[in-house]
Amino acid sequence: MKTHNQDDFDGFMVNVFFDEDGDYLAHLVELPNVSAFGPTPAKALDELKIAWELMKECYHEDGEPIPTPPSRDGYEGPFNVPVDAQLYHALADEATKAEMSLYALVMQKLS
Repeated sequence: MKTHNQDDFDGFMVNVFFDEDGDYLAHLVELPNVSAFGPTPAKALDELKIAWELMKECYHEDGEPIPTPPSRDGYEGPFNVPVDAQLYHALADEATKAEMSLYALVMQKLS
């Protein structure tokens, strides 16, 4: 089994969880549209690494800069707020339309 480190995902935070369909979902926290599934957490991370590399190729081919993660300076730790699926999707859609990460949108709304 390959182990992953923060460099595999260019400093983006990764979340892995067991979904309602019985698979593991891994995604980049600040770029939730970069995600992958797998039967195990390790396989989901392997697939996420592939998805992230392909996404970076798309940015490069489109002449767009590859996103960078937000600064972690002064970061105090996670702030998890459970929300229902409808709110999550509404926020994700709003973030996409604003061309910002979901993380950045929520931080903007909280500040």
